[in-house]
Amino acid sequence: MSRTVVLVHGAFHGAWCWERVVTRLDAAGRSSVTVDLPSVSSARASLADDVASVRAALDAVDGEALLVGHSYGGVVVTDAGRHPAVAHIAYLTAFALEPGESANENTLTGGEDASALTEAITVGDGVLTIGADVAVPAFFHDCAPDVARDAANRLRPMSLAALMGKVEGAAWREKPATYALCTDDRAIPLALQRSNAARIGTTVEWPTSHSPFLSRPDLVADLLLELSSS
Repeated sequence: MSRTVVLVHGAFHGAWCWERVVTRLDAAGRSSVTVDLPSVSSARASLADDVASVRAALDAVDGEALLVGHSYGGVVVTDAGRHPAVAHIAYLTAFALEPGESANENTLTGGEDASALTEAITVGDGVLTIGADVAVPAFFHDCAPDVARDAANRLRPMSLAALMGKVEGAAWREKPATYALCTDDRAIPLALQRSNAARIGTTVEWPTSHSPFLSRPDLVADLLLELSSS
């Protein structure tokens, strides 16, 4: 029996960002679940709220799950991935943290210099925001123009508290995991990705931006189909 693919988006995004990947998983007959994280709908939402939402989705899975986290979603799956249904974790240009670390504060290297993302973010009233005009070069520069514009317009403010939340455990230490490096990513520098990936060990590399689920959904779907086959 194949594993259900549980998809966890990153900061500013929503479950909508997986639509092109889900279409391909559906065509292959693979079950999937997308999670909308509370941290993108509420300024007061915490990392614990996000973890709880993913664990609730995993509670409803029949059998084993492949848990997938993109960007900040990696923080969430690092904690939520300790759920007994999770058989494998996939990190897509994401944060693979140690217990006690957060997206905002950790011992990872390679993120010291400003990126297109850090230069585009505005902080205020407990949330981070990013304008649609600056989101395209940060997240979607290799997407078709209409796809990039649509995605940029769907981004929402992100809870600062969630980004500062510290993980309680590291599921990648307990479960098999795979890390996908996006070599043309302008949001999370490649050096920082490699620092994360070094913790995981098993890696693949894609010549994409921060958003391969939009620019190259075939690459993402093919990897997830492979990892969700049992």
